Amino acid sequence: MFTGIVEARGEVKGIEAAGGFVRIAIVSDLDLGDVKPGDSIAVDGACLTAVVVERSRREFKAEVSPETLQVTTLGDLKVGAGVNLEKAMRLDSRLGGHLVSGHVDCTGRIAEKRPSGVGFLLGFSVPSARLVIEKGSVAIDGVSLTVNRIQGNRFRVMIVPHTAAETGLTGKNINDRVNVEFDLIGKYVEKLVSARSGGSGVDEQTLRTYGFM
Repeated sequence: MFTGIVEARGEVKGIEAAGGFVRIAIVSDLDLGDVKPGDSIAVDGACLTAVVVERSRREFKAEVSPETLQVTTLGDLKVGAGVNLEKAMRLDSRLGGHLVSGHVDCTGRIAEKRPSGVGFLLGFSVPSARLVIEKGSVAIDGVSLTVNRIQGNRFRVMIVPHTAAETGLTGKNINDRVNVEFDLIGKYVEKLVSARSGGSGVDEQTLRTYGFM
C-alpha cells in the first residue's frame, strides 16, 4: 500500500528481458537503507517487487510481469527515462495523500495541458470515468491528485508548483500515456453495489445515488 506522495525521481539504467518478464534497473536518491529484496516499490504508480538492492549505488532492480507490461506504461520505458518512486507505506506513518494500492486500473492520455497561475492544469482522457469523483482522489503515475472537474470520460487536475518540481507530470506532452489508479474505496463500493444488484453491473442512477456521478 502507498500514499501517492512521490519520494524520489529515478532514472532507468537498464532493461533486460527475462523469460516473458522484464527486469528494470533504476538509480535514484531514494533512501534504500530499509529496503531489502522482496519489498515493494511503486514505479510510476505500479507496485513492483525489488529483487536486487544495491544500496551503495542507490540502485534497485525489479521484475515486471507480462500482465503489468500490458496494463501499464512500464512496457514503454526506455533507458534514461525518468520515473516516480515511492516505497510501501508504514502503518505508523502519516497518510499525506490517499490510499493507493499500486495496482494500475488502466492507462489514460494527456488531453489538455496549460499553465494556470503558478501551477499547471492537466486534463486526462480514460476509457471510463465512472469511478472518478469531483473533489475525489485519483493517482496518476503514482501521484495522488484531486479531481477538479469531470466531463464525459475526461477529467482535470491542478498541478501545484511543488508537485511539478517533484514529479514528471508537467514534463509530459499531449497524448502521452499515463498510469491511472482510481480511488480504492470507490472500487469497493462499486463492487458491493454491483453484487447487491445481482451482478448485472451498476447503472448511472445507482452511481449518482452513491455520489459517483
